[in-house]
Amino acid sequence: MRRLLVLATTALLTFPAAASARGTFDPSTEFEQHEWVPIHLGPVNMSITKAVVYLFIGAALTILLGLVLMRGRTLNRRQTVGEAIYEIAQVQVAEQGLPSRAIHRWFPYVASLMLFIWVVNMLGFIPLPLTGETWHGIPVWGIYAATSSLSVTLALALLTFFFTHFEGIRENGPIRYFKSWIPEVPKAILPLIVPLEVLGQFMRLISLSVRLFANMLAGHMLILTFIGLIFVLENVYLAVVRRSSSPPCQPSTSARPSSRNTRRNQCSTPSSSRPAVT
Repeated sequence: MRRLLVLATTALLTFPAAASARGTFDPSTEFEQHEWVPIHLGPVNMSITKAVVYLFIGAALTILLGLVLMRGRTLNRRQTVGEAIYEIAQVQVAEQGLPSRAIHRWFPYVASLMLFIWVVNMLGFIPLPLTGETWHGIPVWGIYAATSSLSVTLALALLTFFFTHFEGIRENGPIRYFKSWIPEVPKAILPLIVPLEVLGQFMRLISLSVRLFANMLAGHMLILTFIGLIFVLENVYLAVVRRSSSPPCQPSTSARPSSRNTRRNQCSTPSSSRPAVT
C-alpha cells in the first residue's frame, strides 16, 4: 500500500503543470450544488444534486452493511464486527441520551442514524467520478461529503428534534413535559428565564446541524487545499531535487591569488566571467 501511494504521488508530480491546471484553484467550488436532474414542485426544489446522489449511495451502503454484518445463523468474524457496532450504538449512544423506558422503542432509529452518518462521512474520503466535470471526455474524480451541506445536517437535526419532543410529550403529557422546561428559580426572574429556556431548545437544533456541517466542511477544505498545494509546489520540489543532484564545485588550486582583493572561491564565480589564463 505504501509503495502504491509513492508511485501515485510520483506519477502526479511527473505530469506537466499545464495539463492538470484549470485556471485559478478554488476548493470551495467542490461544494457548489448544481441541478443534475431538475425537479420542481411549485416553490419546493426537489432536484437531484451531488449531495442527493451521495445520500443515495450512503443509504444503500448503510443497508448493505447492516445486512452483511447483522444477519447470519452462526457467529463468525463479520458478525463479531456487527456485535461491536451494536454495542457502541447501545452503550455509547442510546443509553447516554435516552431514558431506559424509551431505549427499546428508539434504539433502531438511533443505531441507524449513527451508522448512516458514519458511512456518509467515510464515503466523503473516497474519490468518486461524481464531480460533474470532465477532462477531455473523462469524468473528473473528487471527494465530497454530503454532511458538508447544511441542508443535509439540518434535515437530520430536524428529525431528531421532532422525535425527541414527540417522545417527551407522549411519555409525560404536554403540560408536564413543557413544565419541565421551567427550572426551579424564584418567581421574580421567571419572565427572564422562561424565554431563555425556550430559546435554548431551538438553539439545540442549530447546534446539532451546524456542528457536523462545520467540521466536515472545514476538514474537506483542508484536504482539498493540501492536494492543490501538491501542484502549486511542484516546481519548487523539482527545483530542490535538481539543485541537490548537481555536483558540488571545488575551488581551483592551479593558480595562487596574487592579492587579497582577488582571493575568492571560483565556485561562486560564473564560468563566463572567469578571467582566461594565458
